[in-house]
Amino acid sequence: MIKLLRTDSDNADFLQLVALLDEDLAIRDGAEHAFYAQFNKTTLLKNVVVAYDGETPVGCGAFKPFEENTVEIKRMFVQPEHRGKGIAGMVLGELERWAAEINSTTCVLETGKKQPEAIRLYERSGYRVMPSYGQYVNVENSVCMKKSIAG
Repeated sequence: MIKLLRTDSDNADFLQLVALLDEDLAIRDGAEHAFYAQFNKTTLLKNVVVAYDGETPVGCGAFKPFEENTVEIKRMFVQPEHRGKGIAGMVLGELERWAAEINSTTCVLETGKKQPEAIRLYERSGYRVMPSYGQYVNVENSVCMKKSIAG
């Protein structure tokens, strides 16, 4: 049974999962990894969700303020041996519910073309491609997406 914990970026299990995420992204992104890494700091994130299978941390995600009434989804990851079980969707759904509870109406995110499984997850979850924003403008590998969570 998967349990979801709302926490913050000081959570040791979150930090362990993010280290695994960064290892995976370093392989996928290759030379571009340093560019992306500078925008994926985990300090001071107040809205983090960690997924547990029993007592084992198996997935995570977070969001941070982006614009008025909008949050940016960050640091989504599920350990490879636990993929395909719907855990990422559960984490994303919990992040969206939490964002709505604090009066956000929109979620945005950036992912990479080298992460097709992430793109499929976001599309299945109702996210649509949007023009690239901020530091991702003119970055060939970036895919920016958004979703209205207004009820």
